[in-house]
Amino acid sequence: MKITFYKYHGAGNDFILIDDRLTNFSLSSKQIKKICDRNIGIGSDGLILLKDHKKYDFEMIYFNCDGKKSSMCGNGGRCIVHFAFFLKIIKSSAFFLAADGTHKARILNDFKILLHMNDIDDIKNIQDYIYVNSGSPHHVIINPEIDIINVKKIGSKIRYSKMYNPQGVNVNFVQIQDSDEFKIRTYERGVENETLSCGSGAVASAIAMHRIGKTNQSKVKINTLGGLLVVCFKFTNIYTQITLEGPVKFVYKGEISL
Repeated sequence: MKITFYKYHGAGNDFILIDDRLTNFSLSSKQIKKICDRNIGIGSDGLILLKDHKKYDFEMIYFNCDGKKSSMCGNGGRCIVHFAFFLKIIKSSAFFLAADGTHKARILNDFKILLHMNDIDDIKNIQDYIYVNSGSPHHVIINPEIDIINVKKIGSKIRYSKMYNPQGVNVNFVQIQDSDEFKIRTYERGVENETLSCGSGAVASAIAMHRIGKTNQSKVKINTLGGLLVVCFKFTNIYTQITLEGPVKFVYKGEISL
């Protein structure tokens, strides 16, 4: 069986996207893991199926590179919107279904997508870290030495700790750069390594920094290894009107045999 795929990345967070509107692929976890493998497959942080939906423009089904279906991926959500535009499913905006519910998005230009995230009220400020569920669970830690820390080693220890069993958690290390600007590095569960950026992690980090008073701004810049992401929100009793804005790039199209 041959599958046509499209390789995308959002600020360095890379994905394999497949148009699954007609074929209805039934890929096993083993097959997905092999496709995403950087040595024997195409190589990516995750795989995304674009499916038809009667009520929405499309449905996004996301798998981590470990082959398991996962929760919401912010950068993947921005990439699939660009993909839907390429396929002529949408024009300048989208309304689609993902693992955590519905999302709206706008195409700002050929390289930049703005994605509306769901409201956030699941936040816990616990001594030296903040827990935020931004569609995916995130453990956020302030670290002034972000450039020299071992993200994989420390992140893995937290991800597999007893307090997050059995589902695990994503881990974000945050360095304060200005009153409205932060630098982050992220360990992603399912990838089990550091990724160049993480959309839901950028959102979680911005919300966490606002929650503990490290910023009073409602527009926050998040610098990742793969590029700049911008998070906007409104705060009343909960965080609403949350948006994630950043670059998206189509890399190449290809075929793979299974």
